[in-house]
Amino acid sequence: MTIRRIGSGKRMSQAVIHGNTVYLAGQVSETKSGRPVGEQTADILGQIDKLLAEAGSDKTKLLKANIWIADMSTFAEMNAAWDAWMAPGCAPARATVEAKLAAPEFTVEIMVEAAVD
Repeated sequence: MTIRRIGSGKRMSQAVIHGNTVYLAGQVSETKSGRPVGEQTADILGQIDKLLAEAGSDKTKLLKANIWIADMSTFAEMNAAWDAWMAPGCAPARATVEAKLAAPEFTVEIMVEAAVD
């Protein structure tokens, strides 16, 4: 089976496709860093849409999502952006935990896996 990488660098790839599954790296908001968690979440979900499309998938094929937020008190705000984006009936298995992220301006990080046609 072949492995295809998207946005590959020395340390990591933004996405890796193996078989019928695409694995995205943890995504943070580069353009909305320092902004509220809802804005960062919406920006990240847009990035995820683009990467999934490049891999031949989309949010209706999500299998799993891991979400890290810097402050659990922003959970509802993050969920509001997630819920507005999520395709009805297509929710993946998901976990959300509070964690210290790579830099203080990042308030949320999202990593997903999805099926590929």
